[in-house]
Amino acid sequence: MKIYTKTGDGGITALFGGKKVPKDHDRIESYGTVDELNSYIGLIRDQDIDSHYKSILIEVQDRLFTVGAMLATPPEKEVLKNGELRLQKLGIIDSDIEFLENEIDSMEESLPPMTHFILPGGHPTVSHCHIARCICRRAERLAVHLSHNEAVSEIAIQYLNRLSDYLFVLARKLSKDLNAEEIQWIPRK
Repeated sequence: MKIYTKTGDGGITALFGGKKVPKDHDRIESYGTVDELNSYIGLIRDQDIDSHYKSILIEVQDRLFTVGAMLATPPEKEVLKNGELRLQKLGIIDSDIEFLENEIDSMEESLPPMTHFILPGGHPTVSHCHIARCICRRAERLAVHLSHNEAVSEIAIQYLNRLSDYLFVLARKLSKDLNAEEIQWIPRK
């Protein structure tokens, strides 16, 4: 199988199910940003961090492929001609969100309470987490925007929302683990 097909040279691509859309379609922007997020999470995983976080991030990357597949499937193509669901073995479920929430709660147990906003930075690995958090928020905004015009799974949007929370807390936890300075933003008086 060749990696290049030349079918997209004219600025058109196909969604799952074969529907052709322009490459700047809202659905493409949405799952493309999830792909960008997935790649950036790979960069975080490549850092010198605890193996526990690496295993969590692998699970997150797997779930992001699922979110991307969900976003790449237009509602009219979710059911195959034989009546089966196109993504019958894929899906985001409540336990995927609970998994992130449990990880957040576990990390927060060892962190001081926040009294102000946190300025991104302090260590390159922490900065990567903050950039991934911002990409995640953009992916969430794009999925919400898409949902105004086409059906989008609510649980996929919820997963992105919770993942951005996870990435924020991971940044705080890695700041602590790496002895990085965590600077709180204090408004001028």
